[in-house]
Amino acid sequence: MPTDPDTGYDPSLGRKFVFVTGGVMSGLGKGITAASTGRLLSNAGFDVTAVKVDPYLNVDAGTMNPYEHGEVYVLKDGGEVDLDLGNYERFLGTDMTFDHNVTTGKTYQHVIERERAGDYLGKTVQIIPHVTDDIKRRIREAAEGSDVCLIEIGGTVGDIESMPFLEALRQFAHEEDDEDILFAHVTLVPYSKNGEQKTKPTQHSVKELRSIGLQPDVLVGRCADRLDPETKEKIALFCDVPTDAVFSNPDVEDIYHVPLMVEDEGLDEYVMERLGIADEALPKAERSTEWRELVTRDREDEIDVALVGKYALEDAYMSIHEALKHAGIQTETEVNVLWVDADETSEEHEARLASADAVVVPGGFGSRGTDGKVAAIRYARENDVPFLGLCLGFQMAVVEHARNVLGLEDAHSAEIDADTPHPVIDLLPEQYETEEMGGTMRLGAHETAIEADTLAAEVYGADSCTERHRHRYEVNPEYIDQLETDGLVFSGRADNRMEILERADHPFFFGTQAHPEFRSRPDRASPPFVALVEAALGSTDTTERNADVRL
Repeated sequence: MPTDPDTGYDPSLGRKFVFVTGGVMSGLGKGITAASTGRLLSNAGFDVTAVKVDPYLNVDAGTMNPYEHGEVYVLKDGGEVDLDLGNYERFLGTDMTFDHNVTTGKTYQHVIERERAGDYLGKTVQIIPHVTDDIKRRIREAAEGSDVCLIEIGGTVGDIESMPFLEALRQFAHEEDDEDILFAHVTLVPYSKNGEQKTKPTQHSVKELRSIGLQPDVLVGRCADRLDPETKEKIALFCDVPTDAVFSNPDVEDIYHVPLMVEDEGLDEYVMERLGIADEALPKAERSTEWRELVTRDREDEIDVALVGKYALEDAYMSIHEALKHAGIQTETEVNVLWVDADETSEEHEARLASADAVVVPGGFGSRGTDGKVAAIRYARENDVPFLGLCLGFQMAVVEHARNVLGLEDAHSAEIDADTPHPVIDLLPEQYETEEMGGTMRLGAHETAIEADTLAAEVYGADSCTERHRHRYEVNPEYIDQLETDGLVFSGRADNRMEILERADHPFFFGTQAHPEFRSRPDRASPPFVALVEAALGSTDTTERNADVRL
């Protein structure tokens, strides 16, 4: 099939494609299943990449509520994307780009822009072929240069938003050789009250998929336990797949153990056989075992870290949870995260903060919870508790210092209090004329120069670092000289922009305008998180601290 000049569609791009769909309900673990399979294919010597398809009309995830959709993950090129891209980067050990996230909004916007530019003169612009061809083009371009591309279709089969994408997949199947494409379907296998594994949800999900014209090659059953042999046989019979194409993906204590479960089930071997690449794979004895060794490493120590935020949902701070876990792997420490609601004043939350070995104040937007975050930072400062502030946490550390150390009454961020007499945090100059919200912040990877002989230099072991950013506000340059007194030091800068702060009068007090959690990996833990865990391991006994937290 030649390149279509109207769509730019080039079917020669990419090599092997694995499409992962889901049924019954969302949040089953399609992304983790796909990422785990990709990890094993990578261990076998293949170059693997991934694409996340999100059928919502948003162009990107940047304006979405984390409480509803989970964290907004930031890529190195500044793309604001679904949190599943974070899982793909962590599992595959690769940096992705905004092109690896395909949304309905992005696709429709491009097609409409081309129509307005006259690229389709004389033609009626329709879902088929113009939208579906644009979807296929995006997938192929993202897959270029890889051996295998995993494509996860968000949502569930039957969602009206997903129909153009599933139609594009149906066309894809006709345009590719059988051995170059594989459809994997992840479904829920619940238990009845008498303990029987029920296959009817899977049957109906596959029926819905087949009505669209797609026949799954592989079925993955999400269940609390492994699927019984009888369950696999029943699924195979009613869904028209071989029994050896039905796999279990039971619940595990840690998502990083899913690749081990997938490997035990033989899913990776089946995928390689089905795609005709088994002969090209490394012999099993030569495949990397680093992942297994990392995630099964013994933990010699244990610490509690208080995470002070406003979204009582783990997915809203997923990358921070994972970065702490990675630091625990590197330091052989079990890191327990204690949720502290910055918007609550209950004794339970105060007790959690007072019992923690370290405190993390994450990023965020808006005024809700900021007073609690400032109080938590003050507690960490006054009680010598290891502290890590991220983005807004960095900014609130500046506010806390201005108020409680320098005596600048009512000092605040102009984002939260436009009438503050001391706007120690103010809008970035390049944001003054910005009117649109989506994709207009300071985003993506930026380099920071680090001052020698500082905690920051010790943390990074270098005179510079590159981390990902997502913010509109910064430390007000007019206050820098005043702020850098009584213990506070800005040890990392990007030209005249303050990027890292620390305290000379504290064992470990570290704030960064960046989001280092987005670059953390199981085999390459983020330096600030590692340093926080190491500081917590050597911190003072929590029983000696002031328990009057006053959130």
